[in-house]
Amino acid sequence: MIKRKRGFGFTLVEMMITVAIIGILSSVAYPSYIDFVVRSNRAEGLRELVRIANLQEQHYVDNRSYTEAMTDLGLNADPFVTENGHYSIDATVVNDTFSLVATAQGNQALKDSACGTIAVTDTGKKTPASNCWE
Repeated sequence: MIKRKRGFGFTLVEMMITVAIIGILSSVAYPSYIDFVVRSNRAEGLRELVRIANLQEQHYVDNRSYTEAMTDLGLNADPFVTENGHYSIDATVVNDTFSLVATAQGNQALKDSACGTIAVTDTGKKTPASNCWE
């Protein structure tokens, strides 16, 4: 009687099934991941808009006027670019009211076209009113 050794390993069919499963899971997971990254980057812009609005209010208390110069608020540049460079923020002052506008830069502008420009005013009005401010 001849004994056959059973090989240990994977057959080509098993490997192809595994590759197909990984491909299907990747096609579902990757767009969700990209959406998560875009929303995380947008949070940086929103955070800085609110912080700079607070700096504008402090400037108003100290000087009785708002300012268009970001450097007057203690920031390093005008327009101010966020820490990771995803947004550029600038101010507009008209008749003792201000509007801060954050404009997406680089990849953020390409991947987040629906919320490429987000803004806040001295009254707290946030635009656009869509889900950009979630």
